[in-house]
Amino acid sequence: MPRRSILSAAERESLLALPDTKDELIRHYTFSESDLSIIRQRRGPANRLGFAVQLCYLRFPGVILGADEPPFPPLLRLVANQLKVGIESWDEYGQREQTRREHLVELQTVFGFQPFTIGHYRQAVQLLTELAMQTDKGI
Repeated sequence: MPRRSILSAAERESLLALPDTKDELIRHYTFSESDLSIIRQRRGPANRLGFAVQLCYLRFPGVILGADEPPFPPLLRLVANQLKVGIESWDEYGQREQTRREHLVELQTVFGFQPFTIGHYRQAVQLLTELAMQTDKGI
């Protein structure tokens, strides 16, 4: 049986859209000292930049940047400026697919990211049902 989509294509696109103003970019993607300490453990500017960009995408909007997908240019510039590396370093990142995969595994481990599972779904449904039952007002 085909799955029913809760969101329209436009709603999904809006939900996963990256921030488009400078203030929103700064709010979502400014690294803490702890973040920078972890990022600086990577060897070379390309690996630091790639690791940091992957971290940004995992944090907001919560997706993995595709292997052949270029990062959003304003995001790339902001991250490169924070790391004091050139944006051209991105072109050298992930020449080994294994590096990118290793970075994603490490990001999941260090920062606690997890794939969304049926268990997460059930927990969310239960919590949201309890909240919905507290009101008689519709949307």
